[in-house]
Amino acid sequence: MGKILGLVNQKGGVGKTTTAINLAACLALEGLKVLLVDCDPQANCSSGLGFQRDDNRRSIYDVLMGDAPAEQVILPTEIDLLSLLPGSKNLTGANVELATADDRALRLRRALVPIQAEYDLVILDCPPALDLLTVNVLAAADTLIVPMQAEYFALEGISELISTLERVRAAYNPTLTIEGVLLTMYDDRTNLAQQVTDTLREYFKDRLYHTVIPRNVRLAEAPSHGKPVALYDPRSRGTEAYFEMAGEFMARNGIVTPSRKERAVAEPVAKVSVLPTSG
Repeated sequence: MGKILGLVNQKGGVGKTTTAINLAACLALEGLKVLLVDCDPQANCSSGLGFQRDDNRRSIYDVLMGDAPAEQVILPTEIDLLSLLPGSKNLTGANVELATADDRALRLRRALVPIQAEYDLVILDCPPALDLLTVNVLAAADTLIVPMQAEYFALEGISELISTLERVRAAYNPTLTIEGVLLTMYDDRTNLAQQVTDTLREYFKDRLYHTVIPRNVRLAEAPSHGKPVALYDPRSRGTEAYFEMAGEFMARNGIVTPSRKERAVAEPVAKVSVLPTSG
C-alpha cells in the first residue's frame, strides 16, 4: 500500500507547493507511481501541472463532500506515472461546510483508502494555514515533510506546527511523524541562512534534509508554463536539486527504482572503462 506523505507548513511562500509538484514529478520520472493531491483552495499544484481553473471540473472538494469518489476525479498528467487529484477554490467553503460533521477531520483519509494501494506514493499539498483542510492532511498522512526558508520567522512557525501535530496525533493519527525538514529558496551567501540551518540541525538532527533547494529562476518560471521544472528545463539547478532531494527521500525510505538500479550498475562500469591501461 502506498505511503501517504504530507507537505505542510502554515506559513505561505516557503516553497511548499513547488516542492509538492517537483518532488512528485521527479519520483514519477524515477519510476514510482505517484498521486499528487491538491488540498489548497488556491489550486496552485493543479495549475502548476497545466490544469487551469475550471469551475465545472470535479475536484478534491467534491471528494471531501462525498459527491464523488476519488477515482472518478483523478486526472492524468504529462508524466505517465504521475496523476493529479485537482484542487478548487470551492475548498475555501469546506472549512465551514465540514465544521459540524462528526468525521470532519477524517474525510480525506477515508477518501484515499480505496485508491491508496494503486500508488507507490500519495503526496498531499495543503494550504498555508492550520485549518480544517490541513488537519485532514495531518490525519491522513503517514509522515510529513516541512519545507521552510532559512529565516528567523520560519523558526517561530515550527513550534506552532509541532503543537498542532501533537494534538492531531492524540486525536486521530498516533503514528504520524515528521520525516524531514527541507530548506527551500536557499541562499548560502548569507550568515542568517547558515545560522538557521545550524539551529534546525541541532533540533531536528538527521531529519533535516542534506539537500537544499536554491533560489532558481527556472524553478520560479516553470509553474507559469504548467510544467514541473524537470520538464521545463531539465538542466537547471532547480531540476538537479529536486532530483537530489528525491534521491535522498528514496534512500531514507529504502526505495530503489529500476532506473536507480540501472545507474548503480552503469557507474562502476563507466569508472572501469576510463582506467588507464598499462603500457
